[in-house]
Amino acid sequence: MSSKEYRKALFPLHVELVRLQEWVVQSGAKICIVFEGRDGAGKGGTIKAMTERVSPRVFRVIALPAPTEREKSQMYIQRYVPYLPAAGEVVIFDRSWYNRAGVERVMGFCTEEEVKEFLVAVPLVEQAAVHSGIILIKYWLEVTPEEQTRRLEARINDGRKTWKLSGMDLKSYSRWYDYSRARDAMFRATDTVIAPWYVIRSDDKQRARLNLISDLLGRIPYQAMPRKTVALPKRQKPEGYVEPDYPYKYVSEKY
Repeated sequence: MSSKEYRKALFPLHVELVRLQEWVVQSGAKICIVFEGRDGAGKGGTIKAMTERVSPRVFRVIALPAPTEREKSQMYIQRYVPYLPAAGEVVIFDRSWYNRAGVERVMGFCTEEEVKEFLVAVPLVEQAAVHSGIILIKYWLEVTPEEQTRRLEARINDGRKTWKLSGMDLKSYSRWYDYSRARDAMFRATDTVIAPWYVIRSDDKQRARLNLISDLLGRIPYQAMPRKTVALPKRQKPEGYVEPDYPYKYVSEKY
């Protein structure tokens, strides 16, 4: 798919996302979207594609850093609960409470007993969230090992992407099958009727973005809200105003 074809296909999806935003605000809907997947699966790019034409005050992206010592002492789910959506909000988790079932488990940041407790408890928490009126949608972006290698190598060699490569990425890269086992266990325990996982093949980033946004729009019962006809008002007359002779510090025009 060429960039031109991609932008053409993305345009009507952006229009629908704006309509979704208007419906969320006017209806008071609460939407929570969870993005999970291996490093390099394309979560960040997909979230950017989804949010580039909507308001960040309605579509809020949550990407929490490593927990503080205080947060480590809390009930595990506690640090995520304050970010769940209120009425009129769409909250997007760029990684979520499922860190416990993935990176924390694989890298030894928690015990197996803690993982087992999490996998038992999280369906109950998600059930409570859904029963409270939250529309919860969970996406797993699946990338092949060959494509993950290509993308991580690009982060090493492309100066625009070096910030996206952490020491943790390098450590986790070698543990592909440990992550596969952790993913499988997570799906078995948390792919529930009330909060299922939806898997997006993401080797082709552009198609993955289009497929995910299209799928998302189909899972939310929104409708186009009535709009008033808008026309620009007449601009006032200068009534003697004259631009001042002020030494503005204009930025050098290099381009």
